[in-house]
Amino acid sequence: MSDARPRAGLTRLAVVGSYPLVIGLGVVLYMALAKAGWPATVASLAVVAAGGAVITLHEVALPYRREWQPPAKTVGADALFMATVQGALPYVLSITLVVALAASLRSGGLTVEGLWPHDLPIVAQACMMLLGADLLRYWLHRGFHHFTPMWRLHAVHHSPQLLYWFNVGRFHPIEKAVQYAFDTLPFALLGVSHEVLAAYFVFYALNGFYQHSNCRVRLGPLNYVVSGPELHRWHHSKLVHESNNNFGNNLIVWDVVFGTRFLPKDREVGELGLQDRAYPTGFFPQMRSPFIRGLENG
Repeated sequence: MSDARPRAGLTRLAVVGSYPLVIGLGVVLYMALAKAGWPATVASLAVVAAGGAVITLHEVALPYRREWQPPAKTVGADALFMATVQGALPYVLSITLVVALAASLRSGGLTVEGLWPHDLPIVAQACMMLLGADLLRYWLHRGFHHFTPMWRLHAVHHSPQLLYWFNVGRFHPIEKAVQYAFDTLPFALLGVSHEVLAAYFVFYALNGFYQHSNCRVRLGPLNYVVSGPELHRWHHSKLVHESNNNFGNNLIVWDVVFGTRFLPKDREVGELGLQDRAYPTGFFPQMRSPFIRGLENG
């Protein structure tokens, strides 16, 4: 009995505290590494890799649903998505090439000067970027759910019938390219610095890992601020009237503002995925599926 109580206490601490602790420490560690002279890209990727390892341990030790443990075939397909669509290389390109684009725009006199508070601390600028980028992504995400040509692409992301952090990268590359345009180009025009973009990436990646994770968590009041796993599971519900909610990418504040926040208190989410249970699941079939008539309502 004496051993059970400390274990129960540690479990409750992990359920309540793991999300804010991992993300908070991730941001702090990134800032420390950047201050120590690490290149922003290297520092951010190192922190994100460490965070992914911790979240994997959480999924193993305290899963939300044990039946969501993925088979090897699913892990292989998701690894290919992660590597080619949302892996390290696309993030590196989004961080480095946007800086080059911003420099090119500035040299051509095409940037909007004086609108971005470059003198604020990096964390404060990253928070501003989160709010601005999430507003753009909120409406983009709603569009992907409500316009058939866009939904055909987005159905790839909703095809999994279970959630674990590694399938956060399951997007069609065309949709991902559109997302990057909304995430990066407006801020390139404002000349946002490399360090701010990397800090944004740290939160974006760690929150995304947790958002899709099979971790048992309770975020409490944070569910009115961040788009975490408790909210995002409902976005992946098989039932359309449930999944057409919680569009926030990193934050849930715009869903609160526009009335699309959805988190029932009296029940847990049911089946996940698309209505069409025969929708292709492999990497290469899903590259083709948006262009096959008859699958768009999957």
